[in-house]
Amino acid sequence: MEKARICTFLITGGSGYFGFRITLFFISYSLACSLHKKRAKVILFDMSPPSLEVPEGIVFLKGDIREYAQVEKAVTGMDCVFHIASYGMSGREQLNRKLTEEVNVQGTEHVLRACVEAGVSRLVYTSTFNVVFGGQSVSEMAVMKASGTELKDGTGVLRACALRPAGIYGPGEQRHLPRIVGYLEKGIFRFVYGDPRSLVEFVHVDNLVSAHELAAEALTSEHQHRSAGQAYFISDGRPVNNFEFFRPLVEGLGYSFPKLRLPISLIYFVAFLTEMIHHLIGPIYNFQPLLTRTEVYKTGVTHYFSMAKAKAELGYEPQEYNLEEVVQWFKTTFQLLVQRSNHWATCHPDDIRLWMICDAFM
Repeated sequence: MEKARICTFLITGGSGYFGFRITLFFISYSLACSLHKKRAKVILFDMSPPSLEVPEGIVFLKGDIREYAQVEKAVTGMDCVFHIASYGMSGREQLNRKLTEEVNVQGTEHVLRACVEAGVSRLVYTSTFNVVFGGQSVSEMAVMKASGTELKDGTGVLRACALRPAGIYGPGEQRHLPRIVGYLEKGIFRFVYGDPRSLVEFVHVDNLVSAHELAAEALTSEHQHRSAGQAYFISDGRPVNNFEFFRPLVEGLGYSFPKLRLPISLIYFVAFLTEMIHHLIGPIYNFQPLLTRTEVYKTGVTHYFSMAKAKAELGYEPQEYNLEEVVQWFKTTFQLLVQRSNHWATCHPDDIRLWMICDAFM
């Protein structure tokens, strides 16, 4: 009997939360770990290695997506590329337009060009809800345009698709949740804003992993390449008010949920002033803004999209999750960190939690 061929996948930005993580005590895996469990060979392409040792069958390759030669070397020999590397999705990163352009636009162009040059036939690009909501569609448009391009080795064409995820959450998430908990610890989270009827969506990291694997499969001939040249919105499929979504986290960690509601116009104006101050002193002191103008609209204005296309063409069926596991993850992680350091026994609990949040995530 002929042995099944092992597929090789490259994940750009692979050392991040979605690309590779192992969450202790919780059944939650990354894209790399999920592919590895299915006996695929996985290459993580990133500027820094993962914080934990990778298992056999997963390889870390150091490189910068802004350097074309490094990207071309990384994609050579791959069956499929998951391009998830990005910059400027939240906080002060959004204010660094130069680096955002270099990573998101030029980096994506490097990946597309390298796939064509190296004969890689499948590419799944991780876009965002905001490609529509924010009107910033440059990178995704390039991916859609490149789909169908003849490969230089004459083996066929590049088939590419884009996934547009909502805000990502899950135990160990490193971008949004620690920032919220940090605000709770510092006593800053004292108000909410916007219309309480406004609705947004989120996606659990495991649902997002499933969507990426389904999208990659749908690019193959066995599935009639049906996802090629297509874009899909991906979420948990449960629109919810942004602040109500985080209520279980706030109350689960022992804090009172804010009762004060402010108009979104006021918060937007404050965010504008904060950005102006950051522009002036950022080169000297790169502080973290409480909110950016983009974040104000992302969290306070209704925006969610139909997943009918993803369900019909990819077979995507999101599983149901909530923030309870996130609450338990924060509590468990805090307990483990306390146990690992005897000198913390004399520290004030607030100091310990703040140190854990800032040092481990910020």
